[in-house]
Amino acid sequence: MATLDLRPLGNTGLRVSSVGFGASPLGKVFGDVSEEDAFAAVREAFRLGINFFDTSPYYGGTLSEKVLGKALKAAGVPRDQYIVSTKCGRYVEGFDFSAERVTRSIDESLGRLQLEYVDILQCHDIEFGSLDQIVNETIPALQKLKEGGKIRFIGITGLPLEIFSYVLDRLPPNSVDVVLSYCHYGINDNALEDLLPYLKSKGVGIISASPLAMGLLTESGPPEWHPASMELKLKCHEAAAFCKNKGKNISRLAMQYSLSNRDISTILVGMNSIQQVQENVTAAVELESSGIDQETLSGVESILKPVKNQTWPSGIQRH
Repeated sequence: MATLDLRPLGNTGLRVSSVGFGASPLGKVFGDVSEEDAFAAVREAFRLGINFFDTSPYYGGTLSEKVLGKALKAAGVPRDQYIVSTKCGRYVEGFDFSAERVTRSIDESLGRLQLEYVDILQCHDIEFGSLDQIVNETIPALQKLKEGGKIRFIGITGLPLEIFSYVLDRLPPNSVDVVLSYCHYGINDNALEDLLPYLKSKGVGIISASPLAMGLLTESGPPEWHPASMELKLKCHEAAAFCKNKGKNISRLAMQYSLSNRDISTILVGMNSIQQVQENVTAAVELESSGIDQETLSGVESILKPVKNQTWPSGIQRH
């Protein structure tokens, strides 16, 4: 199997694989995962050219970081050949973006990940905190960590798109290196597209997560807790059935749709098995070699048109 292309991540100098390994499932967020399966998934990711791994202390109450750390160590790949991102500010016990807590957080994360530094430390779901605190306290604290060598780059994440410009417009240039947006660049919702020129003008790298819209764009459908409207869920179910009737898989189509915009550096998708890694990489390689199935895509877009860019409250998040 051909390996993935590498894309530049803003002005960081990093080149990340077009498919990123989302490690939240390793924290058993979506069901039980054995360490053996987790290790095998990470090994397969390396084998197929994935070099970007994303986690958070929030996922599985620190379990995701611990398991990813063990898996990376077991894989035995030289540290300079892969990129690790973790987060701060969101924990099982709640949100805390104070300078003291995020400074302590990185030491805890490095211990769990068994690393001396992480490539990117991201403020996790900043819409749940004070955006002014993020600007005036959290980011300056992360800049000190950057100067100290514990992190290489600084990021912010969240669901509402307007939070990114609010923060970036209030900081000196190059204070934030990366933004992670989720559920806003897929077949059902591509609202991130309108923000891409602005983000590029700020020089930040762009990560888009949840190309399957947290399960909406799958044959099995979303989990019960999914906050989308019933109208959106039904339309996505209809679109999945349309694909299946044509002998296509909506998840692969959705992954390829998200991958097709090269202004987005990497598409982050949760994985917990060799099979999932292979499916996602196959989708990317197929896109590069033969392009997307425009006929099926047009049919799906037509079905989803009435619910296009229909968002939901950001109170429930399992990305």
